Amino acid sequence: MASYYLGIDVQTRRHCSYAAIDDQGTLTESGWFSDDSLNDAVSLVKRIILRGPVQIGIDAPRMPLETKRIWFWNGNQRRWNQSNNRIGNGRHCEIVLSAHRIANPQWTPIKIQAPAWMKLGFRLYETLEGQARIHEVFPSASYTLLSGVRDVRVDIDFSACRPGPKDMLDAWVAAATVREFVEGRGVEVGDGDGLGTIILPRPIPGPLIKEVLKWPEN
Repeated sequence: MASYYLGIDVQTRRHCSYAAIDDQGTLTESGWFSDDSLNDAVSLVKRIILRGPVQIGIDAPRMPLETKRIWFWNGNQRRWNQSNNRIGNGRHCEIVLSAHRIANPQWTPIKIQAPAWMKLGFRLYETLEGQARIHEVFPSASYTLLSGVRDVRVDIDFSACRPGPKDMLDAWVAAATVREFVEGRGVEVGDGDGLGTIILPRPIPGPLIKEVLKWPEN
């Protein structure tokens, strides 16, 4: 039985884009679903599960900060510094990507300060919880890590691109990232703060900054 990988690009400017590929990289379906009740997202996952097991990659933060953080990464000193006040946004997984210059995160704040698309992402994780295994992905980081890689291919069509071609591209890359990770070619980073990991399609290239991989409170 084939396995399936579903990538979802979360946004509120238009509907959320999605793309599902099988383990051979063939696009099985793609399209858009409304954020009104997210029932369409649940129906989508249930429909794919009828064909085989599915894992999901969502391009949005899994959860907000509970409080502003007090720990800050100092790249020049290669160490964590502590502030006397809770003033910082961003989760451990985002700091790891930034420190290694893989991508520039949109730093996750506390929930009340989160933009609408992040709040929609929080709801989507909660809604799909228990339907399938869910991963947080970051296509911007995937583009960096797959630059020059020629053996990661996805067979696609353009039937659902018109509402937002770049959004659909991110959904394709999200699905491919999950497949690469599940098949053992990627890694996950973060969660030292208990706020989730981001999966990557390939390991972080050297030189690896080991100090930033460990959360200072641990």
